[in-house]
Amino acid sequence: MLTKSKNTSISFSEFALSSSGANHILFWMVILLILTILEGTQYGFWFTFSNELINTSFYALIVYFNLLYLIPNYLSKKQFLTYAGLLVLSAAIFSPLKMMVFYLKFSAKAELQHDLLNNQFAYFLTIFIVSCISTVAKIISDWVANLREKQELETQTMQTELRFLKSQINPHFLFNTLNNLYALTLKKSDQAPEIVLKLSMMRYMLYECNEKRVLLNKEINYLHNYLDLERLRQGKQANILLKVEGEIKDQMIAPLIFIPFLENSFKHGLSNAIDKESFVNIFIRVKNNQLQFFIENSKPSKSPLKDPNRPSGGIGLANVHRRLNLVYPNRYDLKIDDSPVAYSVELVLELD
Repeated sequence: MLTKSKNTSISFSEFALSSSGANHILFWMVILLILTILEGTQYGFWFTFSNELINTSFYALIVYFNLLYLIPNYLSKKQFLTYAGLLVLSAAIFSPLKMMVFYLKFSAKAELQHDLLNNQFAYFLTIFIVSCISTVAKIISDWVANLREKQELETQTMQTELRFLKSQINPHFLFNTLNNLYALTLKKSDQAPEIVLKLSMMRYMLYECNEKRVLLNKEINYLHNYLDLERLRQGKQANILLKVEGEIKDQMIAPLIFIPFLENSFKHGLSNAIDKESFVNIFIRVKNNQLQFFIENSKPSKSPLKDPNRPSGGIGLANVHRRLNLVYPNRYDLKIDDSPVAYSVELVLELD
């Protein structure tokens, strides 16, 4: 696709002084050298070189007239018939001019002048083909540039969306913890100071989690702190288990990828339970660069009554799916099982 320039009247001097001007000069020098070599030196090197210098000059003229005037003013504005007619007309004007220059140059060589007059159509066709090649090259280069810009825009959009999804997670957990701390403070519970101490993990959330990837052992350590807070809040009757298997070295993982699963387990499972058999079990198995995360929580025998004054919703699994698709495209498997007595999630990731 051809891009429309805001200023279609670009002078040749501006073009030559641009950052790509040196590359264009080098390109035409290479073309001149190739044409000289292909033509041979039957009449001497400098005679052949001067001939191809004239050829290259006229090729450059038709190419830049096409690129800097015809394409921006007609082809980019989808005036296809007008553009095609002007391109043919340009070739019809440039080719006799070139022949006139050669005819004067060949004044001492009548045989070359004779060949020149017999090949007028070939001269026209050559210039026209060169101008058409420049059009195709322009279309391809603009298409590649647009594709590159689109990919860069998609990358920037993806990074912005990831930052937004992560920003949804951090305040969500913080507000839940502060709410729990407020409840314990009202009860003057001795557990309140421990929760304040455990909140030191906020340093991890505020600073290290801004990175695209974090060390897996730090993420697991964060899960331990998170569960310690939940044990303090739930009390001694809470059945909370975290088991980690495998060798954890320098594997990297997207930060806070497991937190929504933990929040849902406690919000919809253990926090609403009234029997002592309620549980939240978490298993993490690491083998080479593959990680298996499994979490299962019991479900209350009776669904809790919803408070009409309390807003519903949350970041939910939609956030998790979207983030996984952005961070681990085609590199994860997520399975969810919702039975009458338990809710489980299994996530398999290919780590970096």
